[in-house]
Amino acid sequence: MSLLTNVMDHSLDDGYAEAAARKRAAGDGGLPKTLRAKLGLAAGLVLAALVVTVGAAQARVAAPVVAKEREELIDRIDQETELADGLADAVDELRDDVNARQREALKESGGSEQGELVGILSGAVEVHGPGVKLVVDDAKQSGGGGSGDPRETSGFSDTGRVRDRDMQRVVNGLWESGAEAVSINGQRLTALSAIRAAGDAILVDNKPLVPPYTVLAVGDGERLSTRFQNSADGLYLDALQDSYGIRTAISVEGDLRLPAAPSVTVRTAQPYTEKTEKGTS
Repeated sequence: MSLLTNVMDHSLDDGYAEAAARKRAAGDGGLPKTLRAKLGLAAGLVLAALVVTVGAAQARVAAPVVAKEREELIDRIDQETELADGLADAVDELRDDVNARQREALKESGGSEQGELVGILSGAVEVHGPGVKLVVDDAKQSGGGGSGDPRETSGFSDTGRVRDRDMQRVVNGLWESGAEAVSINGQRLTALSAIRAAGDAILVDNKPLVPPYTVLAVGDGERLSTRFQNSADGLYLDALQDSYGIRTAISVEGDLRLPAAPSVTVRTAQPYTEKTEKGTS
């Protein structure tokens, strides 16, 4: 207690107190005493005040200019956005027109039944019928569990996020189990469709999808569900659920409706002919 009392009573070191006393006795204060020193201090204060005043005036003058430039930039962004939206609407209208013409051409070629079958298999027409509804969603919390690693060496981290490779296996398993048409979140899949990743997002034909991923597959519902769940890809999905907490739900539906694919244009393939071979040799 005595030590604490001494510290409280003598918070300032004795050396500092003696130095301050000597300074007061010598008449050496903190302010300058000579005229030259006082003038120098006054000039410094005036210069500092001038700098602050000029800076404030410049900021006040520049503020309207910055605000005007900001408004002009916002107007340009709004105009470009409106133009882009108009172009997107025009593209959608042209795509719908092309799809309608393709469907008409498929109906007219090779008889109605054959044309309808080609349209269904190619994804060019809307389809409906019995099938399977499969919902795949991320785990409630990221992080793995379980002793196995169903993703093995595919390069995925130990998380509860659904990956593009997972959806690829799900879709391929449904095709192999007898699905006649498949869509993910309303995006119809065809032989030209690609399921890829951009960061953590899953892209289907370059369109980002948001979980949960609802996969609709038209086919013999009971048979399709049983074959998929017993297939290697169905067991893979079960392993993801056990190891990573990924949520899945599968049900047999009496009537599913799948839209037509946005585009079924083949841009790289061409019929093989002798002329083509000579041209490329």
